[in-house]
Amino acid sequence: MIGRIVLLLGCMSLLSLSWIAVINMRSPDDIQSELIVLADEEIRKDTHANAVEYLEEAVTYSTGQTFSAQQTLKRVYLRLDDTEKYAKLLKQQTASANCPASVYEEYALYCISQGRLNDALKALRLGIERTNDTSLRDFYEGQRYAFSVGREAYEDVTAFLSGGIQVKKDGLWGLANNSGRISIPCDYEQISTFDSANGGCVVALRHDRKLVTLNMRNHPIAISDIAIERIGNLSQDIIPLKPAGGKWIIANSKLASNNAEFEGIGAAANYAVAVMKSGKSGVMSLGGGTILPCEYDEVIMDELGRCYAQNAVFARSGGKVYLFVDGKPQPETYEDARPFPDNGWAAVKKHGKWGFIDSEGSVQVDFRFDDALSFGGHLAAVKQGGLWGYISLYGLIAIEPAFLDAKSFSNGTAPVLTEFGWQFITLFER
Repeated sequence: MIGRIVLLLGCMSLLSLSWIAVINMRSPDDIQSELIVLADEEIRKDTHANAVEYLEEAVTYSTGQTFSAQQTLKRVYLRLDDTEKYAKLLKQQTASANCPASVYEEYALYCISQGRLNDALKALRLGIERTNDTSLRDFYEGQRYAFSVGREAYEDVTAFLSGGIQVKKDGLWGLANNSGRISIPCDYEQISTFDSANGGCVVALRHDRKLVTLNMRNHPIAISDIAIERIGNLSQDIIPLKPAGGKWIIANSKLASNNAEFEGIGAAANYAVAVMKSGKSGVMSLGGGTILPCEYDEVIMDELGRCYAQNAVFARSGGKVYLFVDGKPQPETYEDARPFPDNGWAAVKKHGKWGFIDSEGSVQVDFRFDDALSFGGHLAAVKQGGLWGYISLYGLIAIEPAFLDAKSFSNGTAPVLTEFGWQFITLFER
């Protein structure tokens, strides 16, 4: 009898051990599923605080349901106003190589809501790199061009060159740096662009009509006694000068000139300069050669007088604008054009609208803008509906048209005309 009892107890023990083994052998999927069910029940009862414990354990398992459990847990955190844990889980998700594009966007939106734009952009860049998702890229393009507006305002400005820009205040000209802060006071009738050659200097026309070369401390380093009527822009140690009653001549930063005279001279760019002789325009090399003979009605220049970049130049003849690359005319003609930048696409006009081409003449952004400037970095100023904004290399609006006028970006900063005058906008991410 005792033996039977012992045998029965032994069988019961074995059976208990078997059930324990079965329980312990449950798969992670089964355990996670059970935890999710328990959490769902708490959520349905609106006892979200009780659901947190189940879900936090559920997400520790790596199964096909883990991402769904994470998404539910984030919603519960938000319901409980636990933004710290919500943000921590979001960041943890973006650290996974298999993170979907939607989570990168969610994390970016959270960072933006917290005023952390740089973190948002970093997450978006990582998401684009890992997923190559086009909607994520478009979202990034829409966010990366956030900007701040500087306090300084001027009556007039030109374009940037070599990190400096000519600015006008109280009727006189000076020079500002890339952020729009004055580096040479607005004390001059005219002032040239900043030239980084020979240690850096500008040429200015004083009230007494004396021409002076200034270093960046506003100290004279050369003065000319020649009466000057107008000056051009200093670049590559070349500046055009127009003596009173005379034709244009070329001088250097020390104000020494040769005897060559022209009816018009542009600014040097890539060791080339636009010139006019006998009523016709062309482009000459600073080395003495001819890039484009003086046979054209006009060589297209930007507001600083530059015309030549990427071995390309535009010239007008007979009402049409031609593109010359390596001195050879390309088959397409245009109604108007802006010179090529050193890197990037040029703005050209066809059928009354502006678009963008590369240096081989291929259209990169179609013709749909009322006006445009060539690309400065990764942005180009365009006019739509009477106002100016900026597009990206994808042809998408990056900065909405909201300005009365605009100029090209340089190192993340661009001059724009507002109701207060010319101000400077600076991108948060350059």
